[in-house]
Amino acid sequence: MTELKGKIALITGAGQGIGQGTALAMAGEGIDLLLAGRTLEKVQDTARMASEKGVRAIPVACNVKDPDDLAKAVQTAVAELGGVDILVNNAQEVPLGLLDDVSDEAFAAGFESGPLASFRLMKLCHPHMAKRGGGTIFNFASSAGIRWDMATYGCYGAIKQATRALTRAAAAEWGRENIRVLTIAPHAESPGLKWWIENNPEEAEAFFRTIPLGRIGRLEEDIGRALVALCRQDLGYLTGATVPLDGGQANFD
Repeated sequence: MTELKGKIALITGAGQGIGQGTALAMAGEGIDLLLAGRTLEKVQDTARMASEKGVRAIPVACNVKDPDDLAKAVQTAVAELGGVDILVNNAQEVPLGLLDDVSDEAFAAGFESGPLASFRLMKLCHPHMAKRGGGTIFNFASSAGIRWDMATYGCYGAIKQATRALTRAAAAEWGRENIRVLTIAPHAESPGLKWWIENNPEEAEAFFRTIPLGRIGRLEEDIGRALVALCRQDLGYLTGATVPLDGGQANFD
């Protein structure tokens, strides 16, 4: 068995996409799971697939914009699984469009579901990770935040850049407690990306030409397993960084 067997991960947005792929990759390493998602039926499906790999997997309905739901998710992980060692802040509402077209409500929902939810969950999990001797936190950014042409991506990019700043702060403040915090910037076969490709075919074709590896990342094999690797002690000296899992497309230098 692996060094991660028996660890406990809390994953948001676990009913589909990167959240589900990460859950299945972690289950394959013996990691027990608290699977949070807005639609209970979806996280129940993920929990069923994860359980077939021999781990405990608890699905909970959770709107990451609701602080009470976040607190209940962490409380459930602690009460039923024993704590939290890994936090995957994956859920995110995406406000796309020209600045004149994005409503205040959509922009606020992006912040509430992204950096504010990550901020809240990091603080909720912090004492439990410290009690267990450390942990690993993953927040999610996007190359949309560093595009050469920010038209229609300004609101989304602003949200993701805010998340990167929170990662750096948490890594600096909690490092002495052996809590590592990383930002992941993926390209993956998520429902959101598939929608974008279908609705922006010409831009998508040009986008694919900028990926050196020539393909989008697979949810479990490319993204989920990379997160598993980042949890291992082999990479235990890495924190505070933005890790692009995008086939070499973006330049975060």
